Amino acid sequence: MTAWLGLLLPLALIFARTTAFVFALPLFSSRSVPAPLKAGLGVMLTVFFARFLPAPELAGAGVPVLLAIVLLAREIACGLALGLAARLVFNAVQQGGILIGRQMGFAMASIIDPSTGEQTQPFGMYLDVVFTLLFFIAGGHHLLLRLIRRSFEVLPLAGEMDFGALAAGVLAAGSAMLMFALKLAGPVLAGFLILAVVLGVLARVLPEMDILLTSLPLRVAVGLILATVMVPFLQGFTDEVAGWLNRFL
Repeated sequence: MTAWLGLLLPLALIFARTTAFVFALPLFSSRSVPAPLKAGLGVMLTVFFARFLPAPELAGAGVPVLLAIVLLAREIACGLALGLAARLVFNAVQQGGILIGRQMGFAMASIIDPSTGEQTQPFGMYLDVVFTLLFFIAGGHHLLLRLIRRSFEVLPLAGEMDFGALAAGVLAAGSAMLMFALKLAGPVLAGFLILAVVLGVLARVLPEMDILLTSLPLRVAVGLILATVMVPFLQGFTDEVAGWLNRFL
C-alpha cells in the first residue's frame, strides 16, 4: 500500500465508524437532515477522537489494500450497530405512544412522519418529540459521545471485533425497547382497564345504553388526562433510558 494511504487509513477507520454511527442515530437518521451535514459531523468527530486515541491504535502503515477495505467495512458495521441500538431504545417512546393511542381510539388516525416518511400515530409522535427534547436538554448528546468513545476502547480499531456480541447488543436493545414501551404505557393501559371494567358494569346495569358510542369520547378524555399526568414523569423515564445506554458497552 502506498505511504499516503497508510497514513490516512487510521483517520478513515475513525471516520467510517463515527459517520455510520451518526447516520443511524434516531435524530440524524431523519431524511430532513441533509447527508452533507451528517458527513460534516462525522468529520468533526473524526478530528476530535483522533486527537485522543492512543497512537498504537492509529498505526495503519503496511496494511494491504484488500485488508484496508475489510477494516473499513468492519468499522461501518460497528458504527451502524451502535447507532441502531441507540435508535431502538429511542423508539420505545414512540411505540409506547402508539399503544396509548390505540387504546384512545386513534388506531385509524395515522399521519405521515416527515422524518421517516412512514405512517405513525400523532400521540406517539408527540411523545417522541417531547422525549427527544428532554433527552438533549439533560445532556444526552454527551452520553452519545461517550458511547462512541467507549466503543474505541471495547472494540479497538483494526483489532478483534466480536460481531456476535454486537448482534447480541442490538437484540438486547430491541428487548429494552419493548420493556421501556410497556413501562411507559403501563399506567395508562391500567387506567383503560379500569375504564373497561366500569363500562362493563354499566352495560349490565343499563342495557339500553349504547356503550360503544359512549365509550369513544370517554376513552379519548381519559387518555388525554392520563397522558397529561404522565408527561411530567417523562424526565425520570429519560434518565432511565440514558442509564441503559450508558451501560450498553
